[in-house]
Amino acid sequence: MDLGGLPASVMPAGPEDFSTEWLALILGLKVVPDLGAAIAHIETHSTGHSDGILTRDQAHAERFIAEVDSAAVYVNASTRFTDGSQLGLGAEVAISTQRLHARGPMALRELTTYKWVIIGENHVRP
Repeated sequence: MDLGGLPASVMPAGPEDFSTEWLALILGLKVVPDLGAAIAHIETHSTGHSDGILTRDQAHAERFIAEVDSAAVYVNASTRFTDGSQLGLGAEVAISTQRLHARGPMALRELTTYKWVIIGENHVRP
């Protein structure tokens, strides 16, 4: 497949790539026809930890926040901000890749989940 002169390290993502947790600086992109298809893709492949959207459409941002069921939902900001020290929660948040961040003995407080909504202006974390 011709990828327009991109480096050999750039390759098309396959269906299995979207359910793989790489734990590396690997980015899988999928072009979808509309926001509904994007949300459906997230419902199928997300761990429920953190998901984001880049958009200029406020209605899309609001729908994304309302419909994506993840612990952290980002609008126009890098999902790399999920690190607990960035959200003021302590470093342990980043260790989990699922919705429930608690470790060790659990009671009602630890079993309560939150939905963090982070809205940026194309913020990134180096």
